[in-house]
Amino acid sequence: MSAESDSIDSADEAPLEPETLPLDAWHRARSARMVPFAGYWMPVQYEGIIAEHLWTREHAGLFDVSHMGQLYISGEGVEAALEAVLPIDLATLKPYAPRYSLLLDANGGVLDDLMVTRWETGFYLVVNGATKWDDIAHLREHLPDEVTINHLADSALIALQGPEAVTALARLTTGETALEALTFMKGSTFKLAGVDAWISRSGYTGEDGFEISIPADAAAAVCDALCAQPEVKPIGLGARDSLRLEAGLPLYGHDLSPETDPVEAGLTFAINKRRKAEGGFPGADRVLAALAAGPARRRVGLTLEGRMAAREGASVLAGDAVIGTVTSGGFSPSLNHPIAMAYVDAAHAAEGTDLTIDMRGKRLPARVVPLPFVPHRYHR
Repeated sequence: MSAESDSIDSADEAPLEPETLPLDAWHRARSARMVPFAGYWMPVQYEGIIAEHLWTREHAGLFDVSHMGQLYISGEGVEAALEAVLPIDLATLKPYAPRYSLLLDANGGVLDDLMVTRWETGFYLVVNGATKWDDIAHLREHLPDEVTINHLADSALIALQGPEAVTALARLTTGETALEALTFMKGSTFKLAGVDAWISRSGYTGEDGFEISIPADAAAAVCDALCAQPEVKPIGLGARDSLRLEAGLPLYGHDLSPETDPVEAGLTFAINKRRKAEGGFPGADRVLAALAAGPARRRVGLTLEGRMAAREGASVLAGDAVIGTVTSGGFSPSLNHPIAMAYVDAAHAAEGTDLTIDMRGKRLPARVVPLPFVPHRYHR
């Protein structure tokens, strides 16, 4: 897929008020409830979060994720330059195979998590919507002048997730590679409903599914074609959050921040073997020390009794001692009980440990369980 776009210049800066995305009118025409999110108006739900959540688990849900930042980074020495700012071994990154990575600060804190793919003579990055302007500024500061950062502002990003996603999408795609031949974390270029598209078999729900980059001016027509398939319904941010929580996937700004490092977050898989041995990435001293000694705290999954959900910021206790904090929590539609993720002292992070959560003075019994809460169903 081509990466034609205007290079980033001084006009690229974060908007002060919520802006509209290419599919704004499309969502409103379907009676979506719109809310401000990451600087944009976004659909939080259409018919209801639980119904949309369960539809995605059983069929296929269409998500608008155009608030995410799509970047194309190219130029002389781009591979070495990117390796200097990401803890990744780009020599092991095959063409059109997305990989999860992290943007770290000088102290090893997480500035963002992102996806990076080798495209032609450069690299395609997808970064979080709430941090994309800061990410762009950080990359401009730390990449040499010979490297160009293109913000693909004329591209929309959608995700089709669920066990029937491949069936619905295959009807509408043609390409040199059969859509069904893609496995998890592989991608290719296709014609989707007659439109040029970059499609990777990836997503943020724990289900099989696809993330799709298309021209913004064709987004509504493509979404119409997808939602004309009997397996597909549009899904809002509410179900996206409950799905990713069940899948045990961290959300930046909640489970990840500059105050967290990759080791305590359980994301050391994002640091390649060579980089663990050699370092040379931002915050390597702290990260490698935590790898060697073990972290002081860990991100864990918690299941709760009853119906009351734990929310972000609630204290986690062992007896009367505060030993952690909830970073994400809610009711699990698939499991029919509350779940949460939290950072807790490493001494209390073992599976089966009984803890309590303080929710506005009410003590909620909780138990440490493995992540994910609902098994991933990626097509490997």
